[in-house]
Amino acid sequence: MENSTLSFYLNLTMFMKIGHYSYVAFVFCLLLYSFIMFANLLMIWTILSERALHEPMYIFIALLSVNSLYGSSGFFPRFLMDLLSDNHLIARPACFTQIYVIYTYASYEVTILSIMAYDRYVAVCHPLHYHSKINSKTVHKLVFFAWICPTCNLTIAVNMIVRLPLCGNNIQRVYCASWNIVKLSCVNNAVNSIAATLAAIIAAFLPFGFILYTYLRIVVACWKKSSEVRGKVFHSCLPHVMSCVIYSITSFSDTAMNRQNLDEINPFVAIILSLEFVIIPPFLNPLMYGLKLPEIRRHIVKILPLKISL
Repeated sequence: MENSTLSFYLNLTMFMKIGHYSYVAFVFCLLLYSFIMFANLLMIWTILSERALHEPMYIFIALLSVNSLYGSSGFFPRFLMDLLSDNHLIARPACFTQIYVIYTYASYEVTILSIMAYDRYVAVCHPLHYHSKINSKTVHKLVFFAWICPTCNLTIAVNMIVRLPLCGNNIQRVYCASWNIVKLSCVNNAVNSIAATLAAIIAAFLPFGFILYTYLRIVVACWKKSSEVRGKVFHSCLPHVMSCVIYSITSFSDTAMNRQNLDEINPFVAIILSLEFVIIPPFLNPLMYGLKLPEIRRHIVKILPLKISL
């Protein structure tokens, strides 16, 4: 029976015993999840319902909100259950499903930010050719690229992880993470580490390099233009840049956590660092785009009174 439990269930060991404060944590996280769902659904509804927002830039913002809903739905329901439970065992199929959802969310985020950076690059550096280069056909191709590449990459990666023989079942996280599964493997960790590092370079550093390149080109293109033009470009690109910076910092925190000995880190700090990339971007993105972009803000203001009156 013990061997069967070890092979079928994994134990999330980072949850702390906080007594009655677990109810406070549950309510806070439930409100946070509710806000993320509401804000991103509002963003999607606003962009879809207003014809004036049926432009590539806003379509990509709606994609970002869809991905926030997807990632949050893959994390919060299970996390909320665990906050009120004394037992943090998770079945292996559920664990690998959570890994797939959370890491495809992370990959989708960076590919969507990449095509958003490309869109702004064309708009600023090639304004006369924008509508010919970023037409509906191009948008469909970019959206397809943003979804299909991470899907293929993560499907292969998760399939390899599923096949690993495990010599333990304790995961030092509050959710299932791929590197923690790899560390439980009975096979050579050095080979797995090299493979994971190469996958991380392909999945993260190349897109971030492309994003950095596009925004450097935008800065160079705006350098000699008037202050009015620079101001318009700044307000247009600022939310995108902030999204990239926030996601870079939060994903780096998660990556750094994988390489640390968690026994030497304050448990509360470890939990916060491990949760940043699945909570902060979905929470802040709709706020930044809704408040910083006048077109979206104006339409949201028109929609909200109707919602409240209902």
